Amino acid sequence: MSTLTFPEGFLWGTATASYQIEGGADERGPSIWDDFCRWPGKVFEGQTGDVADDHYHRYREDVALMQSLHMKAYRFSISWPRVLPEGRGAVSEVGLGFYDRLVDALLEAGIIPFVTLYHWDLPSALQREGGWAARDTAQLFADYAAIVAKRLGDRVKHWITHNEPWVAAFLGHMMGIHAPGWRDLGLALQVGHHLLLSHGMAIPILREASGADAYVGITLNLSPIYPETDSLEDREAAHIADGFSNRWFLDPVFRGQYPQDMWQRFGPFVPRVVPGDMETISRAIDFLGVNYYTRSVVRAEPGAPLGFVGVRPEGEYTAMDWEVFPDGLRALLVRLHKDYAPKALYITENGCAYEDTLSEDGRVYDPQRIAYLRAHFASAHRAIQEGVPLKGYFVWSLMDNFEWSFGYSRRFGIVYVDYATLRRIPKESALFYAEVARTNAVEI
Repeated sequence: MSTLTFPEGFLWGTATASYQIEGGADERGPSIWDDFCRWPGKVFEGQTGDVADDHYHRYREDVALMQSLHMKAYRFSISWPRVLPEGRGAVSEVGLGFYDRLVDALLEAGIIPFVTLYHWDLPSALQREGGWAARDTAQLFADYAAIVAKRLGDRVKHWITHNEPWVAAFLGHMMGIHAPGWRDLGLALQVGHHLLLSHGMAIPILREASGADAYVGITLNLSPIYPETDSLEDREAAHIADGFSNRWFLDPVFRGQYPQDMWQRFGPFVPRVVPGDMETISRAIDFLGVNYYTRSVVRAEPGAPLGFVGVRPEGEYTAMDWEVFPDGLRALLVRLHKDYAPKALYITENGCAYEDTLSEDGRVYDPQRIAYLRAHFASAHRAIQEGVPLKGYFVWSLMDNFEWSFGYSRRFGIVYVDYATLRRIPKESALFYAEVARTNAVEI
């Protein structure tokens, strides 16, 4: 075996999201995911995030767990309805105080907090006023960002405005498989625009509150797109798929415009853009967060809505039916560096779900996850060698949790959660990852 050593100061951490782990639903305002979970047939077995991992009450235990695993950073999200139960107006001191205590606990443990302001749990009260389809929601997000940043900005220096706006827009408003559950392309495109607009509006607010050492970015879910064959038709299909999955959000953030080929392809469904919007959206960011899980392979299909369909290549797959393709991470990072030149990049999510079980000896053996992580760490190292300014890596996820429409049927954690008792049990992958974090190196 050989050792791959990462640059000095490289941050190793884990990532979570408020609705997926916190619980404490009766101690905050309702969100669109509370509503969606109660829509019959939308979530596996009607499961909800009401209790989840009960992180809201067990955060000290979870911070101690991260410290024992040598984590250098922790990416978590703020629950908007926990801070502002109605989405605006009166602030919940109890809710905001929770994040105050969590940040203090992390810093006491020597763990750097990376705060995501929005990970899909919009307050229900705002959804009743139109949700992200209403332009006013962008301003309300900026107001919410100001409240959080004013309280935490003296200690939190790393801010992520949004997690995966593509998912919030398209899975939530075009495909109907995430909250709020609508199916309308034009609505989804308008929602995506308002999400990006709110991102740009929040940037100066976060910088002012956190001072000169503020570090502000956005997290996008991105995948390299491969044509099924080398035919001209399939290569063109891959370009369109890249426009839909990647460029539609990358280009506004880094170039101040939507990709023109996709704008023309979307035709009458394009969003309403007000003068000045693109300048706001493209305000300089300090880093790009990248969520990578797998690649996409497509072929041309003239009868499909956008002219392409996905194909399933032969290979190894996770419990999510996602292909294990480590080199896609290297290819994606190199492409982002070449085409968009972000000042810095972080892998803000990468991980895998497998059918984990508790063994008779009380341990959780997950060699497939160890192999998955090892290969992806090596791919990230190769990207660094190719000049990519990658600064850190957050494994998804710290612990098993509520996996959106899959409920509790998928386990992504490096820590096993016994949902009957909420006991946390580090998997073998957690011990592997702890050694990577401790030594800043991986054996391959």
